[in-house]
Amino acid sequence: MSNITFTMIKPDAVADGHIGAILGKISEAGFRIKAMKLTQLTVADAKKFYEVHSERPFYGELVEFMSSGPIVAAVLEKDNAVEDFRTLIGATNPADAAEGTIRKMFARSVGENAVHGSDSDENALIEAQFHFSGREIF
Repeated sequence: MSNITFTMIKPDAVADGHIGAILGKISEAGFRIKAMKLTQLTVADAKKFYEVHSERPFYGELVEFMSSGPIVAAVLEKDNAVEDFRTLIGATNPADAAEGTIRKMFARSVGENAVHGSDSDENALIEAQFHFSGREIF
């Protein structure tokens, strides 16, 4: 499973109508979608998903934002998936993101930055299993 990563198209990008364009960039970069769904995190789900950040000052705002509207959750496959996807999405702050990256093109701000991408192979698996059962990943 080290060739997978997990992503969420966040509520800002969904609300702004960027689902298709973002999925297009993901496909053009050679990723294969292994699982995908439109869903909405509850406050409890967002707290659990982001509990690693629970001591950080932005945690409450992050939970509120991520449960504020629908997201698209997806498991992606490609050789070197985690690293390649993080390159594709760009820096957390879209002002610092490279031209052509998803965040540079579609993010509103550092807090509403269009997409989530797993930061390690281990977290990709944990995050994928948080959102999908084994029978939902192809």
